[in-house]
Amino acid sequence: MQSKIINTTTTATKRPAFDWRSYIVYIAFIGVFITFSITLYDYGFLTTNNLLNIVRQTAMISIMAVAVTFVISTAEIDLSVGSIAALSSLTAALAIQSFGVVGGILAGLGTGAIIGLINGLLVTKVLIPSFLVTLGMMIIVKGIAMWITGTSPVPILNETFIFLFGSGSLGPIPMLFVWTIIIAVFGHIVLRKTTFGRQTLATGGNESAARFSGINTARVKLIALVSSGMMAGFAGMLYAGRLEAGRFTFGEGAELSVIAAVILGGTSLFGGVGTVVGTIFGSILIGTINNGLIIMGLDVSQQMMVSGLIIILAVAFGRKAKKH
Repeated sequence: MQSKIINTTTTATKRPAFDWRSYIVYIAFIGVFITFSITLYDYGFLTTNNLLNIVRQTAMISIMAVAVTFVISTAEIDLSVGSIAALSSLTAALAIQSFGVVGGILAGLGTGAIIGLINGLLVTKVLIPSFLVTLGMMIIVKGIAMWITGTSPVPILNETFIFLFGSGSLGPIPMLFVWTIIIAVFGHIVLRKTTFGRQTLATGGNESAARFSGINTARVKLIALVSSGMMAGFAGMLYAGRLEAGRFTFGEGAELSVIAAVILGGTSLFGGVGTVVGTIFGSILIGTINNGLIIMGLDVSQQMMVSGLIIILAVAFGRKAKKH
């Protein structure tokens, strides 16, 4: 009897304690949403139009963040997504003028995929740290985007493209939200239900052990970086469709919001832990905060300070997640 009691006690003590940090993004989102709902109710925060605006404004960040979740889960990083989005918006706009909607889509996605491939090869073959590769690529791509059109915007007049990637909607649901859901569901399934998803987390968790177990970690990282570039290209098309033009300024500073969304969502900055659902909530949380600050009348400098604080908190929570 005594033995059974000891065993029962031992089993009870081994039960993992509830770690609220694992759910911080959901707790924060609920808290922020309720706070703004109460304090900004008379200013229209809860109106359907404003809530749809949050969805539209966060769509591009959310889509890029889904792909970057895979990159960061492998213990790498991609700082070039914002610049890729800008260049892809321009190449898509230019291609539409000559080849129509299909040409524009292929150009936008192809631009992102090619840049992502270059990033991936430099990281996996030349063995340059991804931080340095993508930082340099961010600057190079930004320069190319400014150069190819002389910093001039490229208008998009194709109504089909604008409907699919901009102002269109399926009933009351904006196409930007539809694309976000499609990419998020696909990313979640790949990360949680496929061999590649397990290999991604294994690569970031312990790359040496992953290699010894037969995982081609270089290939995993390459695919993650190519996918990141392609989704940045897709986001560039959404920027272009929403504003009916390609511009070199699109995605400026987006890489910081993307990384903050990923880390706030529960993905470890050090790899091995990733969640697409958390990433989407992280993106919407940032978008909700920005929207609320604008309604409150804060100027751009004050919004930037709050956004910077969010990024610092994201990194802090990422470190805690690694320790536990």
